Amino acid sequence: MSPEKPAPDARHCRVAMIDYEFGNVRSVANALEALGSVVQLSRDEEVLQQADALILPGVGAFADGMANLRRFGLIPVLERLVLDEKKPFLGICVGMQLLAKTGWEGGHHAGLGWIDAEVVRFEVEQTHNLKVPHVGWNDVRTVRNNALTGAVDVAHTYYFVHSYYLRCNEPDIVLGACEYGIEFPAVIQQGNIHAVQFHPEKSQKYGLALLSSFLKLATTAQKGQAC
Repeated sequence: MSPEKPAPDARHCRVAMIDYEFGNVRSVANALEALGSVVQLSRDEEVLQQADALILPGVGAFADGMANLRRFGLIPVLERLVLDEKKPFLGICVGMQLLAKTGWEGGHHAGLGWIDAEVVRFEVEQTHNLKVPHVGWNDVRTVRNNALTGAVDVAHTYYFVHSYYLRCNEPDIVLGACEYGIEFPAVIQQGNIHAVQFHPEKSQKYGLALLSSFLKLATTAQKGQAC
C-alpha cells in the first residue's frame, strides 16, 4: 500500500497580497503570518505568479479601488492568473465587491466582472431602523457545505464594516449569508475565486479559522496534494 499523502496545512503557504494602495493590509498580513504563511505585499507580476495564493484586501470606496487596479496595470495580470491559470484567490470586504460587474457607490462604475453581481447600498435606515454603515459583529449562516465555513446551517460570528453589499445574480455561488435588515451574501465561491464581505483578520478565532481553511485549499491546489 502506498503511503498516505500528508494533509495540507496553512504553514509555509506563500501568499501575495495585492498591493494597489488600498486596504488595511498590515492587519491581514499579521493574521496570515500568525498562521505560518509567508506573506508578500506586491504588485510585481513575477511575485504574484510565484505565490500559492492571492489576496485582494480592501477598505474604501468601490470606484477608488477599481481606479487603483487600473492605475497599476493589475487588471490584465489578475485576469490571467485568476481566471486563466486558476490561482487560488480571496477577496476581503471591498476586495469582494470589486469582483462584481458594477458598483453604485458614488455613481455607476464598472467592476472586474468576474461574478454576475452588482454592489448596492443598504437601504435599511427607514425600513428597519438600522444604522448604515453596518458595523459590528454578526452571525454568518452557512447555506452550502464548504471548506471555508463548514457545514450547512452552522453560524459563526464575524466583524463587518460596510455600507454597500453584493447583490448576487448567481445564488449557487453563495456559501454564507448574513442578516442586516435584509439577507445578503457574506461568503461566496466560484471555482478558485473566494470572497468574504467581513474582515476575517478582525474576527478572532472564526476569522483565523476561515483564513487557515483558505490557505489549506491553496496549498492543496498548488502542491497537488489530496485532501
